Amino acid sequence: MATHAQRTLSKETPKLIGKEIVLKGWVHKRRDHGKLIFLDVIDRSAVIQVVVNPKVSEESYKIAAELRPQYVVEVKGVVKKRPEGTVNPDEKTGGIEIEAKELKILQKSESLPFDIELSDLELPTLLDNRSLTLRSAKARAIFSVQAAVLKGFRKAAKDLGATEIVVPTIVSGATEGGAELFSVEYYEHKAFLSQSPQLYKQIMVSVFERVLTISHAYRAEPSVTTRHLSETTQMDMEIGFVDFSEILDIFEKVAVSMLTYAQEKCEGEFKEFGFEKTSFGDIPRLTLRQAQEIIKKEFGRDTKEDKDLTPQDEIDICKWGKEKHGSDLVTITHFPTVAKPFYTMPDPGDSGYSLSYDMLFRGVEIMSGSIRITEYEQLVKSIKDRGMNPLDFGMYLMAFKYGMPPEGGFSFGLERVTMKLLGLQNIREASLFPRDMERIDERFSKKTSAKG
Repeated sequence: MATHAQRTLSKETPKLIGKEIVLKGWVHKRRDHGKLIFLDVIDRSAVIQVVVNPKVSEESYKIAAELRPQYVVEVKGVVKKRPEGTVNPDEKTGGIEIEAKELKILQKSESLPFDIELSDLELPTLLDNRSLTLRSAKARAIFSVQAAVLKGFRKAAKDLGATEIVVPTIVSGATEGGAELFSVEYYEHKAFLSQSPQLYKQIMVSVFERVLTISHAYRAEPSVTTRHLSETTQMDMEIGFVDFSEILDIFEKVAVSMLTYAQEKCEGEFKEFGFEKTSFGDIPRLTLRQAQEIIKKEFGRDTKEDKDLTPQDEIDICKWGKEKHGSDLVTITHFPTVAKPFYTMPDPGDSGYSLSYDMLFRGVEIMSGSIRITEYEQLVKSIKDRGMNPLDFGMYLMAFKYGMPPEGGFSFGLERVTMKLLGLQNIREASLFPRDMERIDERFSKKTSAKG
């Protein structure tokens, strides 16, 4: 049976000075200096400098001379301290380098069509060449942070006693009504892509009391903006035996915990790319009417007839929240009942407004939720009042016939959280493979031009 040298990850090398190791990764950069060739090799853990000296290995030097970015290589060499004055304190491996003894090409790469590390690449270029541009240092940082956001959300939810569930994305009808549904061919039946995991996570409250789910949601909204996608990732919780004030405390705690976790776990990425840390301060809570009063007083716009905040309202309220409360987060409550989905509980003290809430983050809504209607007859009436048929919600309503506790929940949008946490200009930068009106992987116009 053949034996193979054990691979060492780049991040492990600072503890192995003087040892011979085997590295595997991609060539990030090649620099020729006199009679030496320097390679920056990247693997899943870090970037590391490899020095190829013809006096150590003439064969390795010949191979190194033909390397280009994205070649996949294997390096056998000795870990050494960098010479004084060449240490890079900003890199995990900035104090050491690998002196190559053997160099092997595992896979060649064609010449890149452009420098993927350029900071001024336009969005169409970034997305049309996604397989390449995702390899850039900034893209790796963005999605490392996004992975930490996901882990932070899961941790916060599980710390609150939630059980993770998996819900379907093929559904028989609208969760929230309206026509913003993608229809799918489902054998000989009519089906749709889910707008939300809402109905399923509510059912599961009667099983586990507290649940979390991370799911895809689909909205056929005819809009091309910097903040909308046709397919999004939702981070949801649904919690039994809570009242309105308790649920506000819970989702604010989850938000702070999730964002703090991501910033702490990705401190290097925040530092390298200048991502601004979140200011939590004293998170203000405003009803929609209070927010509209602030908008009129501070910004001179009368929006009291509006049923929701406009994008500019959200920007202005967040500006006010940062100036007055030192917080990048603002909670808005009590939206008009008619503007919310059928399962949203009206405020018992003023049924025209609901026990609903949004969370704003640096000028964009990143979360919404509400206390839910759990009384069966009231829920049926609410469905009918919105022109829908209770028979279309048979399995959902069944859960409320047989003992559903008071409950509420909320949903964070992963891409919006990532976008605002990192100060990105367009939500598409916060999606690995964004879906919108203009593309599924490739732009539709590009495909049409290619056929033409």
